[in-house]
Parts: sequence; C-alpha cells; structure tokens
Amino acid sequence: MEILLIIIAAIVGVAGGFGIAKYLEKTNVSTLIKNAKKEASSILKDANTEAENIKKDKILQAKEKFIELKAEHEQVILTRDRKVAEVEKRIRDKESQVSNELAKTKKLNDEAENKIKEYENKVETLDKKAAEIEKMHKAQVEQLETISGLSAEEAKEQLVESLKAEAKTNAMAHIQETIEEAKLTAQQEAKKIIINTIQRVGTEEAVENCVSVFNIESDDVKGRIIGREGRNIRAIEAATGVEIIVDDTPEAIILSCFDPVRREIARLSLHKLVTDGRIHPARIEEVVAKTTKQIEEEIIEVGKRTVIDLGIHGLHPELIKIIGRMKYRSSYGQNLLQHSREVAKLCGIMAAELGLNVKLAKRAGLLHDIGKVPETESDLPHALLGMQWAEKYGEKEEVCNAIGAHHDEIEMKSLIAPVIQVCDAISGARPGARRQVLDSYIQRLKDLEDIAYGFGGVKSAYAIQAGRELRVIVESEKVTDDMAAKLSFDISHKIQTEMTYPGQVKITVIRETRAVNIAK
Repeated sequence: MEILLIIIAAIVGVAGGFGIAKYLEKTNVSTLIKNAKKEASSILKDANTEAENIKKDKILQAKEKFIELKAEHEQVILTRDRKVAEVEKRIRDKESQVSNELAKTKKLNDEAENKIKEYENKVETLDKKAAEIEKMHKAQVEQLETISGLSAEEAKEQLVESLKAEAKTNAMAHIQETIEEAKLTAQQEAKKIIINTIQRVGTEEAVENCVSVFNIESDDVKGRIIGREGRNIRAIEAATGVEIIVDDTPEAIILSCFDPVRREIARLSLHKLVTDGRIHPARIEEVVAKTTKQIEEEIIEVGKRTVIDLGIHGLHPELIKIIGRMKYRSSYGQNLLQHSREVAKLCGIMAAELGLNVKLAKRAGLLHDIGKVPETESDLPHALLGMQWAEKYGEKEEVCNAIGAHHDEIEMKSLIAPVIQVCDAISGARPGARRQVLDSYIQRLKDLEDIAYGFGGVKSAYAIQAGRELRVIVESEKVTDDMAAKLSFDISHKIQTEMTYPGQVKITVIRETRAVNIAK
C-alpha cells in the first residue's frame, strides 16, 4: 500500500511538475514574443528614420547635382555666346576693313583714271611736238644738203667710214700697248706668285736611307737574337725580308733593307721580341704577323691624319690608305708623303693667288703621285696609273686630269693641271730635296725582286746585302728540290741578260717543308 502511495505521489508530482513546466514555458514564450515585437517595432522605426534620412540626402544630392549641371550648362552657354560675340565682332571688323579697302580702291581707281587722262594728254602733246621737230629736222637736212651738195645718206656713210678708221687705229694702238705691257709684266707677276708661294710654305726634308739602327741594352741580347746556330736570325730575315747585321757595334744591331715598310716591321718585331724575352722561330713568325697588321692600321691612320691636316674631305678609303703608304716610299730620295703634302700646300696657295678652286687644287696636289705606291708592278707611268685610280675611286674630272697631266703624258684640260705641274717641280727642285743615286739603287733592288716574282712557285723574294744577294723562298708543294736548283739558274740567267749592276749577285733559293699538327 505504501508502495502504491509512493507511486501515485510520484505520478502526481511528475504531472504537477510537467504542468508547472508548461506554464513557465508558456510564460517565457509570451515574454519572448513581446520582446521580439518590441524589437521589431524599434527596428522598423529606426529603418523608417534611416530611410527618411537617406531620402533627404538623395534629394539634397540630386538638387546639388542639378544645380551643378545647371551651372555648367550656363557656363557652356556663356562661352558659346562669348565665342559667337567674338565671331560677330571679327565679321564686323572684316566688313569694316573691306569697306575701307573698297573705298581706297575706288579712290586709287579714280586717281589712276585721272593720271591716264593726263598721260594721254601729254602723249598727244609730245606727238605734236615730235611732228614739229621732225618737220624742222627735215627742213634743216634739206638746207644742209643744199649747202653741202651731198645727200643725208652719203654724209652718213662718209661719217661712219671716218669713225671706223679712227676707231680701228685707236684699237690697234691700245692692243699693241697692252701686249707690250703684258710682255713686260707677265714674267714678273709669275715669278712674284711663285716666290710668294714658296716663301709661305716651309717643310723639313728628311731623306731616309736604307739602314735602321736597333738599340739594345746589352750585347748579351745579340746572342739571343742570333739563336742556336743562327736559327733565330734566319727566321727573322725570312719572315721580314730584312737583312740583320750583328757586328762589333756596341749595343746596336743594323737593319738593312731598301723597303722602309719592311725595316719598320722588323724594328718593331725585334723590339717586341726583346721586351718579351721569348725569341724562337714560332714566336718570331707570330710577332711579325701581328706587327705587319699593326703597320697596316698605322698606314690608314697616317692617311686620315694627313687629309684632316690639309682640310681635304670625302676621299675614298682606298685613296686614304694609299696616302698612308706614301710615308714609307721615297721619290729620288725624297719622302713621298712629305713631298705630296708640300705640293698640296703649294697648290692651295698658288690657286688662291690665281683665283682658282683652292680645295680642288690641294686635293690634286696631294694625290698627284699616288701612282708611285702600287702594291703590284705596272707598266703604266705613275701619272697615268694615279689618274686611273682617281677615276676608279670617284674623283672629279679636273683632279684626274691634273694627276695624269703633271708629267705631260696627256693633254691638260683645266687650269689646275699646270698649277700641279709647277708645284711638283718647285718641291722636287728644292736644293737637297732629292738624290738620284739612292733612288736608282732602290729601283735596282726592286727590279731584282720583281724578276724573282716573275717565276712560278715563288712565295716571297728579298734583295739583301745591298743587292749582292737575292733570297727566294718557294712553295714546297709546287717546287721540288731539282726544280729549286733549276729556278736558281733561270733567275741568275735572267738577271744577267736584263739588268745592269755592279759586281755579282748571289741567288739563293730556299725550299722548306713543314709538318704541322695540333694536339687537342
């Protein structure tokens, strides 16, 4: 029974608790609903307030934008009105100007018509006076014809004949006086121009000989240059074509060759070898090749400096190179570059004195002897060869003709040509400027080498020992040992038959075979 009561009490308690819980839940729900409604109402109120504020702001912005657009529109209208007003003002000014011009034109037309009328009146008056004068002239002529017994035509003929005879007599006398005066003054003026030209040009004449001296620090270097059994000195001579004389002269080695270019290459090569300290055949060939290239670059630089110093522009690069090579050439012992520079200056001064083109005269003077520096021998005289080169490289006709005619090989066609000829003679005739003996000696050495080059298989030929020995280096692929002996005999026979020389000439033919491989 107690258990049942407990159960019933528990059930009643649970039911009461459930009912209380339901009641409390209902009360909380109603409270939450009320709070939610209050919050929703507050949110709606705030939203309405914010919407009103946004609406007011947008309305204000729209009004401001409208006011701004209105102001811009009014500004555009004002600008347009102002431009229209300016255009109207310009049109009114133009109309006023046109009206003034029309008024002036009308006034000028009226004045012109008045002047035309005055002119017509004056012409009419002059015609009347001319008729009266003509009538009076005829009357006077008739009176003169009656008095003299000659007609007007006959009198005119007699007067013309007398005037002709008098004019001819006066003209002959004037011509004779002019000729006599020219004879007296022409030679004097020519001498004056030449003397003034020579006085205004001063150049140093340095005649180079066929020997250069290479100074060394001590005589120990001589042994290194000679090398074991003379192989180094033979390699230098074979590579440069210069004879190297090592004697008892203290601290000096003599380089002998008629060609200044070869001597300079040999001198610079020796300097580099001695400075570097490595002297052996392979190194010698390498240094000589580099030095040869350096000399070629120096030749171009010398040509550029020369044309810049003389104020000559637009020369072809090949002509500039030829001018640079003149530094290492001589004409009768006179340095060819110095001679050409002097002739160019003389020509410029003389052309200025005579009123000719100074630039063309200097150009022709500088180029007049370019035919003396050919890389290969030519049968043409140097003047004609130089003219051909000038034509080839685009020089003007006056310059080409002056180059070709300065030794009278062709006819002179311009006044510059005789100026070049005279200035060339002035430069060459300077006392001590040239030496005939040295030039003939150098020409003999060149002829020796040219004879050797005339045979097949010859790679290079060098005249040494003052022309007493000719060394010929042949290509081993083309010339055998037996052919080398025959070649030596043929060259000696040709020299005997074609050349005149003192003493005897030794011909040495060198045939060398090399086997070269590279280990990589």
